Amino acid sequence: MANTAIVGINWGDEGKGRMVDLLTEEYDIVVRYQGGGNAGHTVINEYGKFALHLLPSGIFRKGVINILGNGVALDPENLWNEIEDVRSKGVSITPDNLKISDRASLLLLWHRELDELEEIRLKDKKYGSTKQGIAPFYSDKYQKKTIMAGELLHPEHLKEHLADLLEWKNLTIAGVYGKEPITVSEIQEWFDTWCEKIKPFICDTGIILRNAQAEGKNILFEAQLGALRDLDYGIYPYTTSSNAISAYAPVGSGLPSAKLNEVIGVVKAYSTCVGEGPFVCEMFGDEADALRSAGFEYGAKTGRPRRVGPLDIVATRYGVQVQGATNIALTKLDILSYMDKIPVCTKYLVDGQETSEFPFPSLLSSAKPVMEYLDGWKCDISGIREWDALPKAAQNYVTFVEQQIGCRIGYVSVGPERDSIIIR
Repeated sequence: MANTAIVGINWGDEGKGRMVDLLTEEYDIVVRYQGGGNAGHTVINEYGKFALHLLPSGIFRKGVINILGNGVALDPENLWNEIEDVRSKGVSITPDNLKISDRASLLLLWHRELDELEEIRLKDKKYGSTKQGIAPFYSDKYQKKTIMAGELLHPEHLKEHLADLLEWKNLTIAGVYGKEPITVSEIQEWFDTWCEKIKPFICDTGIILRNAQAEGKNILFEAQLGALRDLDYGIYPYTTSSNAISAYAPVGSGLPSAKLNEVIGVVKAYSTCVGEGPFVCEMFGDEADALRSAGFEYGAKTGRPRRVGPLDIVATRYGVQVQGATNIALTKLDILSYMDKIPVCTKYLVDGQETSEFPFPSLLSSAKPVMEYLDGWKCDISGIREWDALPKAAQNYVTFVEQQIGCRIGYVSVGPERDSIIIR
């Protein structure tokens, strides 16, 4: 049995979805174990191009069971719309290949509203939320003020619980933000419209995972975002509100007894960042525009232009460490093909001292990048599928990164398609 986690090493947006889509043919189950619909995994395959926000990226593989674990912020409205969109492209999604943990909590109507109201209140100190309700959701979850998906199967209990939560939540909506309270009829209509649709997918997924473990089946654990957006280990407070690191995979999936055999960390060949917060290696002006255009760097969920920069060795090495990565997938190497010299941030300058260690979050805003430059290869590599066929300069770039971050690079992506990969 293989238990493998695929995780982001940096700020997210590294290309995890394409790696899950590639590797799922070797796995029986794919589990999404944390996060919500606030980020997207871009997948290109025989069905077309998709930006998945909640659906596990194994949904395109026949015979694979996809699970939304208890650690997920489950938004019934967004999930159903995503199911319908993917189905419209010819992909079968049924309760046989998609299962929702009955212990997953629901992201409710008011969470998105509260997210937006708080960002407005913060003004120029905002966290850069995608306004998908993630922070209010996780806040409520840890206050034990959410509805669990399994409660949809027990309506005799749900009605009273929902009324209690609505009364409590309106104290904030009306009392703190001065907005009109949400009515019982509004929330009931929302439940009738969206929650009823996902009920057939809800079950005790813990049983499925424990049986799979006993039968020696292969399980792939899929994370959202990256190490630097992890609530505990990221660039706090400019993080997500859940744990994006591999150590949370057993807990958030519903199989706390799982032991991970491999952690595949995904790293983009250059750096990108969506949202607010410190980004030490950020490029600006024409240099940034050229890289953003070459890589088509716009958020899969928001459409926002991503902030871009050279590969940040300091941040990447830190991400490898906190993720416990055993193998690295380096994505979008082909995008760098236009550069004569390729910049790499190898150290930071903090308080006048060079350092290779990732600093405490409050020091990041004053940190400066220390750059090195490697030779470019100036040719199209998108059709190459063998390591030895890569130009020597491209090989040198990969091996330099590998040595610097202290983890083997086993996969090199040279395009967005499923087969645009070099396996070393």
